[in-house]
Amino acid sequence: MLKHLSIFILLVGLTTTASAADLPEVSPAEVNLSADTLDAMTAHFQAYVDDGRLAGLTTLVARKGKVAHFATYGSRTIESGEPMSEDAIFRIYSMTKPVTGVALMMLYDEGKFELDDPVSKYIPAFKGQRVFKSVAEDGSLVTEPVAREVTVRDLMRHTAGLSYGVFSETPVDMSYRKNQLIGFDQPLSEWAPKLAAEPLLYQPGAAWVYSLAVDVQGYLVEVLSGQPFDVFLRERIFEPLGMHDTGFYVPEGKADRLVGIYDVDKEKGLVPTQNKLIQDFTINPQFKSGGGGLVSTTADYWRFAQMVANGGELDGVRLLQPETVRMMRTNQLPDGVNGIAGKGVTGFGLDFAVVEDAEAFGGGGKAGEYYWGGMANTVFWIDPTEDIVAIVMTNVLPYGVVDLRTDMRKYVNEAVVD
Repeated sequence: MLKHLSIFILLVGLTTTASAADLPEVSPAEVNLSADTLDAMTAHFQAYVDDGRLAGLTTLVARKGKVAHFATYGSRTIESGEPMSEDAIFRIYSMTKPVTGVALMMLYDEGKFELDDPVSKYIPAFKGQRVFKSVAEDGSLVTEPVAREVTVRDLMRHTAGLSYGVFSETPVDMSYRKNQLIGFDQPLSEWAPKLAAEPLLYQPGAAWVYSLAVDVQGYLVEVLSGQPFDVFLRERIFEPLGMHDTGFYVPEGKADRLVGIYDVDKEKGLVPTQNKLIQDFTINPQFKSGGGGLVSTTADYWRFAQMVANGGELDGVRLLQPETVRMMRTNQLPDGVNGIAGKGVTGFGLDFAVVEDAEAFGGGGKAGEYYWGGMANTVFWIDPTEDIVAIVMTNVLPYGVVDLRTDMRKYVNEAVVD
């Protein structure tokens, strides 16, 4: 028998292609939301387009498992002027991370691993890692042994000693770049051992540092399942949930639905991005990034997020046990380790950030809310108290150039009338 309850995915009724038109849409009043407040939110976000701050975007609000608001704004691309559509495909970048976390925890539910197992049990290259200590006079990195091995839980809560290679100038980050750990031209099976050979930035469990840990999780899914990561996601998550426009690239027949991605230039306004890290999402990449490689639509991502909000099930398809979802949305950080917004303000579960102190967090966040966003300013959150799922999608750089989450939270919170 499996150590944990086996999860059987029901595929009945999923032979037809789902679309935005298949969403369970209701009037705001039917789920105790104010239509006037949501209309005011629509007008607010339309101003982003009218003022030239965004080319286009979408917003979606669901309550009690029903979609009460789904709006599109502006253009899919500035160049074409084509209106944004409900089935527009966005680069969701780090909103890939919760999807990867769900994939891994499905295997947890099947008894394939324990959270406190050392990663080296499944990826031997992670055995005997060392931790950065200082830089020698000759420029080499001085290291010391790990106090304990990196665990799967460490990967999922960003306490694994890893870094990202692009956001900091530490000697470890520079070593990542030097040794070509940032790119899309190698399979996970080649990349993961290279990363494991790099010194850790800090002792495992000693800090929270946003990192490449979720890409390691993607490879762990491959090892534990015996399937390529993209195949596992497609067969075990996307197809069962009806997420037919989600994947690691946009096939030729859907390329005309991919939104444009823009940089904000202080003088010229929105211009096509020149960011060298932006991959061509019309090409199937060798590197299937569990940390940031997916494209999706607003409707597809709602199906995923609503499944999580429901405790692991959507429309008769169960991917996770409810207890597993509760664990994922519960702070997992060790005592004394600060989260994103400081000690006791934001914790981190298993591939979700978790609001602990709503007042200190600010921006309308509520205690128990869990969320994440993507580099190109896509955002989602789940409010379990009010049974709300909210999503906003756009593709503009840099991250944080617009604070769509704070704006949208204000209206969504005010829209609740019970």
